[in-house]
Amino acid sequence: MEVIYRSTRSNSEPVTASQAILKGLSDDGGLFVPDHIPALDKSLSELAGMSYQQVAYEVMKLFLTDFTEEELKNCINNAYDSKFDTEKIAPLVQADDAYYLELFHGSTIAFKDMALSILPHLMITSARKNNIKNEIVILTATSGDTGKAALAGFADVKGTRIIVFYPKNGVSPIQEKQMVTQKGANTFVVGIHGNFDDAQTGVKKIFSDKELAKEMDEKGFQFSSANSINIGRLVPQICYYVYAYAQLLKDGKITEGEKINVVVPTGNFGNILAAFYAKNMGLPIDKLICASNDNKVLYDFFRTGTYDRNREFVLTTSPSMDILISSNLERLIYRIAGNDADKNRELMNALSGNGKYEITEEMKAQLADFYGNFAREAETAAEIRRLYEKCGYVIDTHTAVASAVYGKYVVETGDHKTTVIASTASPFKFTRSVMDAIDIKYDAMGDFELVDELSKIAKVKVPNAIEEIRTAPVLHDTQCDVDKMKDTVKSFLGM
Repeated sequence: MEVIYRSTRSNSEPVTASQAILKGLSDDGGLFVPDHIPALDKSLSELAGMSYQQVAYEVMKLFLTDFTEEELKNCINNAYDSKFDTEKIAPLVQADDAYYLELFHGSTIAFKDMALSILPHLMITSARKNNIKNEIVILTATSGDTGKAALAGFADVKGTRIIVFYPKNGVSPIQEKQMVTQKGANTFVVGIHGNFDDAQTGVKKIFSDKELAKEMDEKGFQFSSANSINIGRLVPQICYYVYAYAQLLKDGKITEGEKINVVVPTGNFGNILAAFYAKNMGLPIDKLICASNDNKVLYDFFRTGTYDRNREFVLTTSPSMDILISSNLERLIYRIAGNDADKNRELMNALSGNGKYEITEEMKAQLADFYGNFAREAETAAEIRRLYEKCGYVIDTHTAVASAVYGKYVVETGDHKTTVIASTASPFKFTRSVMDAIDIKYDAMGDFELVDELSKIAKVKVPNAIEEIRTAPVLHDTQCDVDKMKDTVKSFLGM
């Protein structure tokens, strides 16, 4: 059955999957959502016998219904290849009483690789399907990981250019070095004087600038997004939750149909939304545990039904979660509003106007699948140390937020169901924070000394992504104020 995509903010004409992927954001500023969530059409035991690539096809074919089997398999096989350092692509590691779903085995050692390895292939295929002649300009704001993964995915891809904005003082040194050393004649990286929310708001503003779009079209360009607002990012993320369940079943850790819990460290809400979609496809997930850091806007929302971004923005050791406007939450709001675009638009206008909105009791009742909590900086560091001392397993700061919140959930509920924790980045990406958490003595070491020390204590080889940037020259040093983002884009495109 065909799945078509609608905007969360208007009842405008629906679009196909390939059109939604190309546009990224709807013309009215809304996000594209499927008109229904398709049910898995393979049994869980069938999925348990499949490779990651095969599971990805079985999930994605249900959402991307205007792609042929050949087109989709081609995209999948080009994405999930030797760029990943394990054949499993997303292995599960048992540590203490949970299973850590390692989503960081791709070329930039963060979970964003899982979707951004395939997005360029989906986008180029979509452009061909829709007879697009313009050059596609990928415009993205990043809180640290999306930027590098998108740059790596789109570098030197014909018919595309990519511009990434990041908060100049809001990412880890390794994250910044990964971005500013990126090769590729079509890549452009800009540090903005502001935080991630400023970058994201600036990018959305550029997307909705009708005059700029017209000017770009005349020059042979059109914008698209690689942010998690693009449905071409969200759909591939559903696959790894299905694969994780299938692996647990295959390894005899659960029985077919047994429910599991899933814990996700959450910033922009895309990763946990993918788990919610997987649940709605029929995957036996019980609780979706939403873990926040000190920027606990989502925890407060799940507790009170009020989303309020009017608060201090806290810079933490888990920077990819330092977000006060969780863009993908809009897709969930639209759904619990009964797919009512007018109601959703009203709430989103309130958010951009006075920085907050409140959902109704009826809407709140539909959030029973979710449990929200948060971990402070000291708790995050303590969790890294605890897991290392108990199991010898080293996790990064974002995964530690999730792991600490899972501990709180168990204490609060007594629920010991089999649990999968989304491990969203390699500890090598946040070496200093991770090593300081294990023992403060490491703080005296240099960044790359720490990398070698981490490799030694965790008994894990230094990832290629880190080796590459040890001596790589800085190729991007552009900075700008938030109000100059549009001018910076035009200058890069020679307009």
